Amino acid sequence: MIKSLLVCVTLASFMTGSAAHSQETPPSSDQAKRIEDLVNRAAALVEQRGQAAFAEFRKRDSEWWSGNTYLFAYDEHLNVLLNPAFPKREGTNPHGEKDANGKMFHDEFLKMVQTKGAGWVDYMFPKPGQTQPSHKWSYVKGFKADGVSGLIGAGFFSD
Repeated sequence: MIKSLLVCVTLASFMTGSAAHSQETPPSSDQAKRIEDLVNRAAALVEQRGQAAFAEFRKRDSEWWSGNTYLFAYDEHLNVLLNPAFPKREGTNPHGEKDANGKMFHDEFLKMVQTKGAGWVDYMFPKPGQTQPSHKWSYVKGFKADGVSGLIGAGFFSD
């Protein structure tokens, strides 16, 4: 009986650990690697050139904004500094906004950068031209430039 209980507890902790890990990063893919590389290069450019680099990120059909992949940036208070796909969002603050499942994903971006410096956040967000939310992963990384701390990120849909 004790041996069976021990096996069950061990299996349960293994399964729980695996489920938690699967939520921390997207499945390994070329798309996830490209997003992570894009964000790392963008953060380095912002550290080097400051927010002046945002002008490059706003150019459609560039290495920074191609198809449905674009960069976004927030300051340390969640004020939107850059969102070329949704320019009306710039200057707004999405603190507390929730996805379809109730996740405050903008706040999660900031929390990720504050606790780990960089990482992946998943959430539900409509694909371009759609109203139904789909599963999306965004990679975010912290930066410091022009006296401002913030984050830069980009994402992709996993389905």
